[in-house]
Amino acid sequence: MRIGAVDIGTNSMKLLVADLAHGRLVEVAREVHVTRLGHGLDTTGVLAEAAIERTVDILERFGHLMNQAKVTRRRAVATSASRDAANVHVFLDGAEAALGVRPEVVAGEEEARLAFAGATLASEFERTLVIDLGGGSTEFVAGSSQPEYASSVDIGSVRLTDRMPDRRPTRTNDVSHARAEVRAMFAELALPAVDGVIGVAGTYTTLSAVRQELPEYDRQAVHGSQLTLRDLDELVQQLCQLTIREISAIPSMDPRRAPVVVAGAIVAEEALRASGHDVITVSEMDILDGIALSFDA
Repeated sequence: MRIGAVDIGTNSMKLLVADLAHGRLVEVAREVHVTRLGHGLDTTGVLAEAAIERTVDILERFGHLMNQAKVTRRRAVATSASRDAANVHVFLDGAEAALGVRPEVVAGEEEARLAFAGATLASEFERTLVIDLGGGSTEFVAGSSQPEYASSVDIGSVRLTDRMPDRRPTRTNDVSHARAEVRAMFAELALPAVDGVIGVAGTYTTLSAVRQELPEYDRQAVHGSQLTLRDLDELVQQLCQLTIREISAIPSMDPRRAPVVVAGAIVAEEALRASGHDVITVSEMDILDGIALSFDA
């Protein structure tokens, strides 16, 4: 069965076309495009018209690719920005026309479950905590073969960027205030004991690539890599000293992610700190793979 899975996030749009049989995925095509669908949402409560237009443009591309690949079943999942936007129906109408299927706006707990299914496909840990750091929310989900704990916190790279003063380089006191806000939000979690932590989605993968000083983004080099709390703290300090143009010039950086990566790094560090562990394994397998596997459920 050839399937098409689409993840509609607050910051990026992802497509996976794969052949699925007996719980195994054989990848045919995978794409990621940063559209910042949720830019400004935390302030206005609605999706901006320009953000909807550029996102639907990408979803039209995804629809064409799925048609060309002769996908037989397709599923699109929309997360934090779509959950929060008062005008989400406008976006969903356009997205449905573009994709050939209406996106499902899932709750944070379902988002966490799908991320866990994808991230733990090849996990070596007996009990795993998966941290899915998105643009509008961060999901924490823990368990062994199945999720046993899930929680969603309404903070992510885009949402925190919108709350921070718009000045670059980022001032030290702005970082301190942002860090304190995120730490207070995560302090309310009651995370269970686990053997290891896996980080998924674009912030963790981007930070791994930057930390490794890769000459260009390399999925194989990123997948399975590790970041420590010290690594994340030093990345925050490194990135906050740069302008957006300087961040964009980092060889492994997607320039469209540059405006939100400082805030993303702060959330990434505080999420790992909240886990009680000091190292996180970075995975390229995430909610998108979980959506794909859901066809076999």
